[in-house]
Amino acid sequence: MKTLLYTFLICLSSLISAQKKPSEYFPDPKAKVLIVGSFHFDYPNLDAHKTEKGDQVDVLSPKTAKEVTELIDYLKKFKPTKIAIEAFPNWNANQKLKEYKEGKYADQRDERYQIAMRIAKELHLNELYSIDANSIWGDLEEKFGKTDSMYFKNISADYDFLSDDVISKQYNVFFKSSERKNFNSMLDLFKFMNSKEYHKYEYGAYLSGDFKLRDHDGADMLALYWYDRNLRIFRNIQNIPHTSEDRILVIAGNSHASILRQLFTSSPEFDYIEFDSLK
Repeated sequence: MKTLLYTFLICLSSLISAQKKPSEYFPDPKAKVLIVGSFHFDYPNLDAHKTEKGDQVDVLSPKTAKEVTELIDYLKKFKPTKIAIEAFPNWNANQKLKEYKEGKYADQRDERYQIAMRIAKELHLNELYSIDANSIWGDLEEKFGKTDSMYFKNISADYDFLSDDVISKQYNVFFKSSERKNFNSMLDLFKFMNSKEYHKYEYGAYLSGDFKLRDHDGADMLALYWYDRNLRIFRNIQNIPHTSEDRILVIAGNSHASILRQLFTSSPEFDYIEFDSLK
C-alpha cells in the first residue's frame, strides 16, 4: 500500500513540475521596448494638468541643460536601434532630424529635439518613427458631425477633466508632486515619473472624476477618446519594422506611458524594460 501511495505521489509531483508557466508558452527572444514618459519640455499646457509659469523649468538654461545631458547619457545605456516619438506623420520628423544634424533647432525646448533627436544623432540613427494617432472619437465626429448629433452632445457633456470630487483633488496634489522643483535632477524626476507605482496611479486618474459621468457616458468617452488613442499608438509601434534583435525607445507624454506600460507588459511580442533598470 505504501509503495502504491509513494508511486502515486511521485507521478503527481512529476505532473505538477511538468506544467509550464504561462510565460513559457511565449519564449524569448523578443524585441525590447523602453518607454520614456516625459513632461512636455516646451510647456504647451494642453493637458488637463497644467504647470504654472513659476514652476516651469527652462531646459536650455546651463544647469538644466547639464541635467538633460545626464538623462541622455542614461538613456543611451539602452542602446536603442529604433526611436519612436509622439508626433503625427505631418510633423515631418525625419526631415527635421536631418536638419537637426546639420545644426538647426538647437534652441528648441521640445523633448522630441532635446531627447529623441539628440540620442539619434549621438547614436548615428537616421530615422524617427512618428506614432501619434487620433482616436475613433475624432473619426466619428468628423464623419457624422459633432454639432449635428445629439448623441455626441449628450455623451460628451461635462467631459472636461474639471471634476472637483475628493479623488480628483488628490490627483491635483499628486501631479504637482512630479514637478521638477521637487527633485535633485531631471534623471531623478524621470525615474520617479516612470516608476511602476507612479504609472499605476497616473492610469488610475482616468478612472475617477469624469469617468463617473452618468451611468456609462464617462466610461464610453474614456474608451472612445483616450484609451482608443493609446491603442492606436500601440498599434503604430507594432507596425515599426522590427526583429527580436531590436531595441525600441519610445518617447511620449507620461500619460501615454502609463497605458503603454499596461499594453507592452501584456504583449507576448515585446520585452518591456523598466526605466530604472539600465546599467
